[in-house]
Parts: sequence; structure tokens; C-alpha cells
Amino acid sequence: MNWTNLENTTQLEDIKKESHSQPIMIFKHSTRCSISGMAIDRLTRSWKESETSHIKPYYLDLISYRQISNQIAEEFGVQHESPQVILVKDGKAVYDTSHMGINYKEILSESSSL
Repeated sequence: MNWTNLENTTQLEDIKKESHSQPIMIFKHSTRCSISGMAIDRLTRSWKESETSHIKPYYLDLISYRQISNQIAEEFGVQHESPQVILVKDGKAVYDTSHMGINYKEILSESSSL
């Protein structure tokens, strides 16, 4: 999986711009949480580049970059959760889920309909 690390709040503007040409997935991960570890492991094991080439995945270590997580919640109008997946299209959050709701096939289905 070719993650783009989300480490700067200015990247949120890039995400909004990029989302006009392809869906963007943000994965918010707590490196201290076993549920988050399980969710990212399940997602990365399932991820197939041949099925997901239309999605650009971003990874946020929210322990190191909590202020970015807070800004994501504010700018995209989603409640902060961890772990969390947010799909962004045309500058807006169009889908989000968290914890055990993070499911590869659902993400693939949601992103394909965009």
C-alpha cells in the first residue's frame, strides 16, 4: 500500500484539490490502540492496487499529529474517532467509518460509486 503521510495541515488543501480528480482516503491511526492496529492490519492485508488505483490513501499518525486530526474534523465536518477512515471527493467528506466498521470491500464500493 502506497500511503502518503499526512504530517502538515497545509496538506488538507492539497487533499481537497486532489479530491476533484479522484477519491482520497484518510486513515486516522492511533499507534497506541490495539483496535486501530487491527483495523489498519486488516485494511492493508486486503488492499489490492489493481482494485484501488483510483483511490489515493493518506495515513495520519494521530498521536504525533493530533492537531491535524482536529482540523480534519472541523474542515470536513466529521466527528473525531480512532481508528477512522474518511473518503473525500470534490473537497467534501462523503463517507466515514471507524473501529470495526472499517471494511475494505465497503471502502472499495463507496469509492467506486464516486
